[in-house]
Amino acid sequence: MTKDLQITERELNVILENLVQTESVSGDVVEFGCYMGDTSVKMAEVMKSWPEKWLWLYDSFEGLPEKTAADKSGDGWAFRPGELKASAELVASKFKKLNLPEPVIMKAWFNELDANDDLPKQISFALLDGDYYESIKTSLILVAPKLSQGGKIIVHDYRNSALPGSAKAVNEFLENNPIFQLRLASGLAIIEYRG
Repeated sequence: MTKDLQITERELNVILENLVQTESVSGDVVEFGCYMGDTSVKMAEVMKSWPEKWLWLYDSFEGLPEKTAADKSGDGWAFRPGELKASAELVASKFKKLNLPEPVIMKAWFNELDANDDLPKQISFALLDGDYYESIKTSLILVAPKLSQGGKIIVHDYRNSALPGSAKAVNEFLENNPIFQLRLASGLAIIEYRG
């Protein structure tokens, strides 16, 4: 696992491989649920030679919200409110320490974001790691209309039995949006816009 213990090395490799495949796709890169920024930093390292693309990071920095009925699982109530709390300052400091371009960091619950004011005009790549049904559903609603043709959305925890809301949100989104296609890799949902 990587330092933040939330994404395995194999998952990280899938994320970065797919990110590289979107280099020539119009738009910026977004991450919803950046936690301590360890995956964000890895993406920024890949993007160092892409000066025309910005990295946008979104997190409440308040830890996890309450679970809803869609998030209940046989694995019990692992992941409690307030867990996985970090700070925007910690994330920013990692970029500064590694001399990486400073990302846009937005502290907000995803349902507080405005698609026109708070997101880039176009998105080429999105990593959604909101853990819960409402977070993933909201992230998809915000990101999908801005995704360029050839762009990709990766949703973490799609195959995580402790977090069933993630898969539920993805499956509902795909049922209602047939222009998107699903691929699976290392338990991650890779959603591609084919237009």
